[in-house]
Amino acid sequence: MSRVAKNPVVIPAKVEVSITNQEIAISGPLGKLSQALCGAVTVAREGDAITFIAANDSKHSQAMSGTVRALVANMVRGVSEGFERKLTLVGVGYKAAAQGNTLNLELGYSHPVNHKMPVGVTVATPTPTEIILKGADKQVVGQTAAQVRAYRSPEPYKGKGVRYTDEVVAIKETKKK
Repeated sequence: MSRVAKNPVVIPAKVEVSITNQEIAISGPLGKLSQALCGAVTVAREGDAITFIAANDSKHSQAMSGTVRALVANMVRGVSEGFERKLTLVGVGYKAAAQGNTLNLELGYSHPVNHKMPVGVTVATPTPTEIILKGADKQVVGQTAAQVRAYRSPEPYKGKGVRYTDEVVAIKETKKK
């Protein structure tokens, strides 16, 4: 059995959970999320916790029990606390500005880059070189951060580009004659 699936997911006081055969829906102060369930995992609610048991002894069923548990734990944390990703712009003239649900970036191209935020993700720019993405769904927040970073990934010689705040870019030495 998966070691991850052995630990039940504790439900905070402000979070509501509804479990059917096909999906699990979780709602809280920051939003509502749902996840489709596969037949390889049995999900049950016991008091203020959710337990996950593999439906049979197959390797797939055991692996999916840990996967489903991790997804549900992220959903519970997302609707109660939320998730946040911070990005930093490194480079002369690189700027970011949030206008509503659009992120306007100036990344050294001849044109500005406008990135529309998906539903459920909010963007803030406390400084022109700092971007903060917040939302309830961990997967959507992470994917949005990756898309923004992909507009100008950090290059290895000067380190210029869009990077995660905690990311370390290894700087290469330039070629010598």
